[in-house]
Amino acid sequence: MAKLTFGGVEENVATREEFPLDKAQDVLLEEVIAIIGYGVQGPGQALNLRDNGFNVIVGQRFPSKSWDKAVADGFVPDETLFSIEEAAERGTIIQYLLSDAAQIAMWPTIKKHLTPGKALYFSHGFGITYSERTGIIPPADVDVILVAPKGSGTSLRRMFVAGRGLNSSFAIHQDATGQARDRVIALGIGIGSGYLFETTFQKEVYSDLTGERGTLMGAIQGIFEAQYTVLRERGHSPSEAFNETVEELTQSLMPLVAENGMDWMYANCSTTAQRGALDWKNKFRDAVRPVFDELYDSVASGNEAQRSIDSNSQADYREKLEVELSELHNSEMWQAGQVVRSLRPENQPVPEDSEA
Repeated sequence: MAKLTFGGVEENVATREEFPLDKAQDVLLEEVIAIIGYGVQGPGQALNLRDNGFNVIVGQRFPSKSWDKAVADGFVPDETLFSIEEAAERGTIIQYLLSDAAQIAMWPTIKKHLTPGKALYFSHGFGITYSERTGIIPPADVDVILVAPKGSGTSLRRMFVAGRGLNSSFAIHQDATGQARDRVIALGIGIGSGYLFETTFQKEVYSDLTGERGTLMGAIQGIFEAQYTVLRERGHSPSEAFNETVEELTQSLMPLVAENGMDWMYANCSTTAQRGALDWKNKFRDAVRPVFDELYDSVASGNEAQRSIDSNSQADYREKLEVELSELHNSEMWQAGQVVRSLRPENQPVPEDSEA
C-alpha cells in the first residue's frame, strides 16, 4: 500500500504499478464473482471484470430489461446469467449492486447465501452505514468490502474501453478471512480503477450523498437554473443564455479543469475573466457554505437516507420520478440545450459533395 501526500495530507492509495492486473488475477483466481443487479453499476463492472479475465456471473430478475441487456452483452442464461438467488449461491464474492431500495428488499435472499469465507462487496456505503434503517447486517464470518468508482457505471466502462481508468475509493468493513484487503484491491483493479484511495463505509456514503446533492448534481443544476433565468429575464435569447451558462462550462472550461486543475484553467483565461472570477468566487462560496453545512448535517443524521428509503419504497415511486424528470427535461433551458447540442459540428450531417 503506497502512501501519497495530497496538499500536506498523507493518504493510503493503491495503484496499478504496485498492484498490477496479473497480481489481481492471481488473488482472485479461484473466485466466482457474482454481480447482483445489472442496472447502474452492474454492466460496467461486470464487463470490465470479464474483459480483464476474471470469472464473472450475473444475477438478475427475469423477465426484465436488465436481463435482456445482460444477454445482449454476452452473458449466457444458465451459464453466466442466473436468477439473483442462484448467482448468490454460486458466487464466492457477491457484488451487491442493486439500488439501495432493492438491496433492502433482497437482503433476506442474499443473506442466506453468505456462507463462511465469502465476500460481500458494495459500491456504496448506504446499506451498511444505515443498517439500523436498512436491516443489512452481514454475518460475522464473511468479508465485507467496498469499491466505489467516482462516476457512473457508464463512465467506468467508457474509460476502460478507451484504455483509461476511473478513480475509486475502497473500504473494509469486516475482514473475516484475513484476505479482505487483497480481495478488495484486486477487485478495484479488476473493474478498471485508475487508482484506489482508502476510506470507510461511513465516509464514502457521507461524501457521496453530499456530492450528489451538491456540486455533482443538485447544486450545479440549481446554479444553472439561476443564471439561465437571470439572463432570460434580462432579455437574452435561449441560445445565448444556454451557451453562457452550460455549453461554455462543459465544452470549454471543464476539460481544462480536468486536464490540470481549476488554478490552471484560471491562468489560461482572459485577464477580464480572471478578475471577475476572483472577485466573485468568495461571494458564491460564502452564500452556499451554509447550504452545504445543512446538507452534510442532513446526511450525517440519516435524514437523507430515510427520505430515500421512504420515497423509493413507494409503489408509485417510478411514476412520480418520471413526472419530476420530465419537468426537468421539458424546461426551456434543457430544450434549448437539446438544440444547441444538435448544432455542434460533430453532430452535423456531412454534405453529400464532401470528401470527408
